[in-house]
Amino acid sequence: MPPLDAAFLGSSGQVMRSGKGCASAFQLIRKPFLVLFHSVSPILMTMHSMNRLASQIRSGAAVWVVVVMFTAGVGGAAELDRRQQTLVRNLGIAINSANKNYFDQKIESAENDYRRAQEQVERIVAQDNPDLFDAITKHLDAMRLTHAKLELEGASLPPFRRPERPTGTGAGMKPGDSATDLVSFQDDVAPILSTKCGSCHVTRSQGGFSLASYAVLMKGPPEGVVVFAGDVIGSRLIETIETGDMPRGGATVSPDELKTLKDWVLQGAKFDGADATARIGAGGTPDPAPQQMTPVITKATGDESISFSADIAPLLVDNCSGCHLDAMQTRGGLQMNQFTQLMRGGDSGPVITPGRGEASLIVKKLRGTAADGARMPVGRPALSDDSIALISRWIDEGAKLDADEALPVKVMARMAWVASASSEEITARRTELANQNLKLAGSSQPLTETQTDHFRVVGPGSKATQEMVAKAAEGHLKIAKTVAKSAGKTKADASAEGYFQGKATIFVFPKRYDYSEFAKMVEQRSVPADWNSHWSYDGEDAYLVTVASESDDEEAIEDRLLAPVISLAVASRGMDVPRWFSEGIGSALASEQTVKNRLDKAKLRTKMMEAASTVKDAKAFLENRLTPEQADALGTLIAMTMLDRARRKSLDTTIRYLSAGKPFEQAFAGGFGVSPAVYLDQFLSYSR
Repeated sequence: MPPLDAAFLGSSGQVMRSGKGCASAFQLIRKPFLVLFHSVSPILMTMHSMNRLASQIRSGAAVWVVVVMFTAGVGGAAELDRRQQTLVRNLGIAINSANKNYFDQKIESAENDYRRAQEQVERIVAQDNPDLFDAITKHLDAMRLTHAKLELEGASLPPFRRPERPTGTGAGMKPGDSATDLVSFQDDVAPILSTKCGSCHVTRSQGGFSLASYAVLMKGPPEGVVVFAGDVIGSRLIETIETGDMPRGGATVSPDELKTLKDWVLQGAKFDGADATARIGAGGTPDPAPQQMTPVITKATGDESISFSADIAPLLVDNCSGCHLDAMQTRGGLQMNQFTQLMRGGDSGPVITPGRGEASLIVKKLRGTAADGARMPVGRPALSDDSIALISRWIDEGAKLDADEALPVKVMARMAWVASASSEEITARRTELANQNLKLAGSSQPLTETQTDHFRVVGPGSKATQEMVAKAAEGHLKIAKTVAKSAGKTKADASAEGYFQGKATIFVFPKRYDYSEFAKMVEQRSVPADWNSHWSYDGEDAYLVTVASESDDEEAIEDRLLAPVISLAVASRGMDVPRWFSEGIGSALASEQTVKNRLDKAKLRTKMMEAASTVKDAKAFLENRLTPEQADALGTLIAMTMLDRARRKSLDTTIRYLSAGKPFEQAFAGGFGVSPAVYLDQFLSYSR
């Protein structure tokens, strides 16, 4: 059978031939056709011709494949406003995601993405704006082809009907729709959040999650961002409401209210008020934030006898957590999660008066000598006289800070302990934490354990499987050390457990259910369905988690562990190495070692290029406003540029500075000559 001819529109298309005689072509295996990069340009292809194409592929015949770069940006000659651009961009993102999931054979996810794109088209058509409609013509062509592909895979979708071009007269709009007014946070979203969620998450921070203001909502709780602009499926806020998990206590969000929240997210989750930090009041509109004095932070000089991070922060963490640290409802308005909050004080004003320890309210409350209120901490044993005297002397010396004020107080305390502890002490602490985590995960099976120079491998399952995991992890350190040299504090540490500043733990679970439960119970999150290993590092603890059993061959286990071992090695070079940097380098190096098939490499690059297309600037990426999957894919793509021969010396210098104790921002600037934000912006500009 001769190759199938496919006519296509647009000037950006590149035609590539697939066949045994073309070394540069992709080998098509099971797909009726292949869509790479972001989406496809319009292809005039009937169902009959697609079936012909499928037959050719199954028979091994050569075929023509259309491969195009089609960004999710806005086309058309007319100038669209920002909200209109957001509508078009979000449609492109939905189509891109549908094609990516189709390519990965995740048909159900692709079907959901396609339905999301359909909803977005309906919103765009409802605006009754001819120029806006013209900007999505190529997207509609792509949707028609995506629809046909999914139907061939058995997806149940309504027929694709191309909407008519609006006239601009308002005739095509639904009642209540507006051609210009989209969902307003101020007028539409804030009242819903206040009335349905206010008693738990506006006036309080139930479960550590606050909706007190737009800025707080978009930042999310410590576990991660809950609103991803343009992504309803990835936004945890929408998911918890849609599944009925929230709100609790009898309140319900109506279907219309849920649709309003979804529309707001799809339109970019924009803020249209005057002050994003203003509190959402009981009436639904943001209340003016009370004027608060900005505390003066004095940096330590090194001559002080008392260290806040090493001496004071641990006392606060041990005795004030639950009421003032990580509190669902802060007592007396006094928060201590950040040093600036501690210095600002609570409802009674500042609790620390620098230079006057015994006169400071916090010392009086700890001693029980304050004019009103009970002795602190309430319901717990009183602090010893020595501990209170230590706090008082720190205040006498000026209440100075010897750490980065942006760090949480808990992190300051942890970093200070790690800096002073030996590798053996850290290993002992990690063993204690690992045992606690296994108990929390609820594993009822007998545990086995295997020790190596760098790892403690533990979990349910056979000893033989653990030994296979241990061998693979130790072997992967040879690759890890090509980028991450030893961070040991002594020469003895350099070749032993000091590589991770103490032995790292590897949790091995024979069943994926147990792996998933570990993530839910210990890490308070759900891991993506296609994950079978991951890592975590905070200085005090360092571990890998993986699925492995006797049914896995050695090569599969090796491939599964390579990326997380490298990422953990990079993360442990410093205390503030961002996840995107560590994860990116680990995934990039692992792909060089394990991804041999050209088609698999193309799939990987497709995912990463799609992630890049969804990011406007470095700020969105660095502030964790992407989904974890998008962030990891983009981090891998960025790491590939750093591992390139031309930039490898800069990367090596950066990691050397990290190992020497420099903060990440300084280490990166020292290696690459620019800040991470500038480097990322340059990369994103180039990738477009």
